[in-house]
Amino acid sequence: MSFDTVVGQAALTTTLKNAVKSGKLAHAYLFCGPRGVGKTTCARIFAKAINCQNPTADGEACNECESCQSFNEQRSLNIFELDAASNNSVEHIKTLMEQTRIPPQLGKYKVFIIDEVHMLSTAAFNAFLKTLEEPPAHVIFILATTEKHKILPTILSRCQIYDFERMTVQNTVAHLKHVAEKEGIQYEEEALAVIAEKADGGMRDALSIFDQAASFCQGNITYQKVIEDLNVLDSEYYFRLVDDALANKASEAMVLLNDVINKGFDGGLLIQGLAKHVRNVLMAKDPQTLPLLEVSDQQRQRYQQQAQQCPTPFLYKALQLMNQCDINYRQSSNKRLLVELTLIEVAQITQPEEGPASGRKPRRLKSLFKQLMQQTQPRKAAPQVAAAAPKPQTEERSAQSTQGVQSTQNVQKVPASQPKLKVSSLGTSWNNLRKAGKMNILPGTPGIEAVNRHQEDVPFTQEDLELQWLAMCNRMPQQLVGIATRMKNMNPVIVELPKIEVVVGNELVKDEMEKIRGSILNTLKRDLHNSTIELIISVDEHHEEVKILTRLEQFEEMSRMNPSIEKLREAFNLELA
Repeated sequence: MSFDTVVGQAALTTTLKNAVKSGKLAHAYLFCGPRGVGKTTCARIFAKAINCQNPTADGEACNECESCQSFNEQRSLNIFELDAASNNSVEHIKTLMEQTRIPPQLGKYKVFIIDEVHMLSTAAFNAFLKTLEEPPAHVIFILATTEKHKILPTILSRCQIYDFERMTVQNTVAHLKHVAEKEGIQYEEEALAVIAEKADGGMRDALSIFDQAASFCQGNITYQKVIEDLNVLDSEYYFRLVDDALANKASEAMVLLNDVINKGFDGGLLIQGLAKHVRNVLMAKDPQTLPLLEVSDQQRQRYQQQAQQCPTPFLYKALQLMNQCDINYRQSSNKRLLVELTLIEVAQITQPEEGPASGRKPRRLKSLFKQLMQQTQPRKAAPQVAAAAPKPQTEERSAQSTQGVQSTQNVQKVPASQPKLKVSSLGTSWNNLRKAGKMNILPGTPGIEAVNRHQEDVPFTQEDLELQWLAMCNRMPQQLVGIATRMKNMNPVIVELPKIEVVVGNELVKDEMEKIRGSILNTLKRDLHNSTIELIISVDEHHEEVKILTRLEQFEEMSRMNPSIEKLREAFNLELA
């Protein structure tokens, strides 16, 4: 009913009240901003204050004069309100413009409020523009919209533009407290904060949710009842997940995830909420970013307490992992597994690295239950196995990558008659090949010959070929992810040992593979321990398309092959439907 009752728009309402007091009014105003922040409400209050016969000293309407009473009773002839969403044609605008010629019968101005003005058609905008350029002295237009960018620049340049702000959580909670106290409803501040966060900056949405929660809670709005009514995941889960991640308790995080899914919440919703929670914890670490937390005072204290325990690198890495999970969630065929892997990786961020501290270590999942497995081992000194020569660096790094499994087993002496399995024979990474300068090696260069000079060519099977082919595709670098995805769907075949043939779908794929042919061949030679491998890349020959017959053509073909069918049709006088 008055400017003082508008929440969160103090600067705009002060400007409008000063314009009413001074009498310096523009002929067109544009109120723009998100939904539910008071645009149409301010337009109605402003229209009433303009025509008030006895405005107060603050610029408010008196609510006592004939103009104010007619407006309150919705019988004012000086204020017209048009919904442009349903009246967006040229005819509607022309009808409205004809009414501008008639001066007001009571009051000083005729005020036209056009809501959702961005919905007007281009022709309607052009028809409205002429009147907006040269309006009568007794006409004032107030336009309201949520999408200012859709309005023509020629319209914008002729209006005073007022940008309404989103409602902050603090302003929304304060207004909900006022409403609750006025209505005699008991409440918890955390419950009102949940309602404010759910409203996402819209006061109208906040009041609607508040009414819903008040009906559900029967006059006593509590935090537990609100999250139950609104189907919101309790923030306590997020605090517990972060605590478990700091303590490297991946198993407890899995139990929490299962509990959340059993309550009917989606795994993607958990990841999004956890990412928002970690972001809030990061904001709480610095006093300068603390005002960015749109939460209640009690929640802000909890965020500050947890922020003191979380290292900043942990928060950065956790945000990166959860953002990647959110990107891949929709495309994943096993969504729960994706969420579980993400939580496992988050729980391992603060776990100490295995192996030497220097050097670049391959990305891998660390052993989840290493401490538990070490406790079950018999406490005895492992025998020292003498080595005739030092391990190559690549073999040492490969051994570190499997340390999560091999370090938990008792070291035993291998009999002399039993061949020793070298970890380096399991394959090497594409990144190591690139580091060694073999990324663009062509067949027959000294690089690959030096690798295989000391070993004999070993025959391999189709199963070995498919295994190493898939492993090679998984290790290919990021810039080759496109061709690597296509290569995973290919089936290399041993034509005649050691010749390998790969059939591709078209010439474009063949050209892409020819660019990295040397790297593919060298990798296969190395992993299959055979330097005589030959690679043949051929294009699949498309067979002639088979014509799809209609029902009539199928019947005619059957009748031609079997004349008895035609006799049956004639005997029963049948027709094909």
